[in-house]
Amino acid sequence: MAIFHFNISSIKRSSGQKATAAAAYRAGEAIRDERSGELHDHSRRQDVRHKEIFLPSQFDGSPMEWAHDRTRLWNTAESAEKQKNSRVAREFQVALPPELTAEQRLSLSRSFAREIADRYGVAVDLAVHDPKPGRESTNYHAHLLTTTREVTPTGLGAKTGLDMQAVVRAQRGLSGHGEEYSSLRERWAVATNKALREANLDVRVDHRTLAAQGIDRKPLVHVPMEFYALERKGMPKEAAEQLREQYRARVAAYRERSGQASASVQEPAPHIEQDVASAPPVLVPRNVEEVRRRAVREWLAMRSKEVESSSSQRDATKELDVARTSDASSDLDQGHGR
Repeated sequence: MAIFHFNISSIKRSSGQKATAAAAYRAGEAIRDERSGELHDHSRRQDVRHKEIFLPSQFDGSPMEWAHDRTRLWNTAESAEKQKNSRVAREFQVALPPELTAEQRLSLSRSFAREIADRYGVAVDLAVHDPKPGRESTNYHAHLLTTTREVTPTGLGAKTGLDMQAVVRAQRGLSGHGEEYSSLRERWAVATNKALREANLDVRVDHRTLAAQGIDRKPLVHVPMEFYALERKGMPKEAAEQLREQYRARVAAYRERSGQASASVQEPAPHIEQDVASAPPVLVPRNVEEVRRRAVREWLAMRSKEVESSSSQRDATKELDVARTSDASSDLDQGHGR
């Protein structure tokens, strides 16, 4: 069944990610990173149906071999960034309707890649993936890996699109980042529904939230890829599925607690007197990623306390040892005196 999935993410150097590695994995190729000398080899992948690099339409017919060469393009993107926390690439991941044929899914992906390239003036490295071999799945999807800088005949220029600073977007009369995200989600829904309609299919997708659609149901829990990577690394399928179910249960329980916390803040019990102005706000994380970040912060804080406690214990032990040594020395001195 056709579903709406549209995710925008960043390839960040601060997280140890590389544009060269990301491109190699998505395209199923071997790319050597010139900065580190590391070879990222994913040439054994069997689920990459199509890969293609798109440039803005204004460069059609221009001799820009460097930008059409995947290795040169993403090494150029890496070398263009000088800071250790730079965003070296951006990715748009979309779900492709299984009701469409392979050719129709490819046409839909290519048209959206062209739209992104023209919208932001960037290079778009499109990779269309089929479900993993040997799995009963309808997980047809596409990755659109884009440069964060505009493409020029001689290389990469200034930051553009979603990677422009908010103040720069405002100065140019562009919408804020939030509005831009919403606009892109709607554009993908429109493009997908157009393809479904042209294929004479009755199914449609909707980019709006379930609440906005009038659907009384909680969103499904998205399980991060690392839980599936464990299975690929050799973990038994039953054990991997158990971990995924446990993750879904934790997120569902968290969402329920968050909802109760929000309700208690919005509708305080009538018999409890509280100074709303002075009451501390209840900070409810907005998404699962924030749950992860908060868990990491809490763990680090706990470890810090443990280290401090351990250090205090060591200091107390040292003082006790010193005291014992002093007492022993005193006893010895008194013995010599006798």
